[in-house]
Amino acid sequence: MPRTRSLRRVDNYRSVNAAAESFFALLKEEIGTRRRPDRSSARADIFAFVETFYNRQRLRRHPRWGYLTPLETRQRLEQEHALVA
Repeated sequence: MPRTRSLRRVDNYRSVNAAAESFFALLKEEIGTRRRPDRSSARADIFAFVETFYNRQRLRRHPRWGYLTPLETRQRLEQEHALVA
């Protein structure tokens, strides 16, 4: 039986892994690594971090995104799509 090569390239995997590692490093920095009393409080802390900081206040430090937050980027794209339609 012939072997087939994987379609996933190593470079692509590294960039995805780097983004995930960057996110988790920021998460650990912001909410810490202390133990929570239960799973629901840990989930609440992570949700609060993602919704209040990561999506709304954090700037994308790249000129391609115009140094906007992810929420501002999404709103801008939605406005552009509304104008086209």
